[in-house]
Amino acid sequence: MEVIKDVAGAPAPVGAYSPATKASGLVFCAGQIALDPATGKLVAGGVAEQTKRVLDNLSAVLEAAGSDWSSVLMSTIFLADIGSAPEVNALYGAMVNVEAAPARQTLAVKDLPLGALVEISLIAESRS
Repeated sequence: MEVIKDVAGAPAPVGAYSPATKASGLVFCAGQIALDPATGKLVAGGVAEQTKRVLDNLSAVLEAAGSDWSSVLMSTIFLADIGSAPEVNALYGAMVNVEAAPARQTLAVKDLPLGALVEISLIAESRS
């Protein structure tokens, strides 16, 4: 197993986990919330602003792990309000290969870390 850590463009972990690990040709990206990598604080705004930051964070983690959005196989989206799913889906859909869209699950949860509105984790194929 290879541990991906110290990812430029993504926030440092706030607990005992790595941004991603690689094993058997797969990249497992830890759930990302909308932390600004420069400040370590949750970005201001609503679900759209938070989703954009989460997607940017995940882009940086995928790149550091030798992958990209076209290689995503599975994603899990956690929402503080399931009513925000259409807005999140529009932004998420702009990142993935919609011709070969990854498997996905979307869940409403009671709470997310630091009061975040959205968290996304990914499993992708490694290019390296």
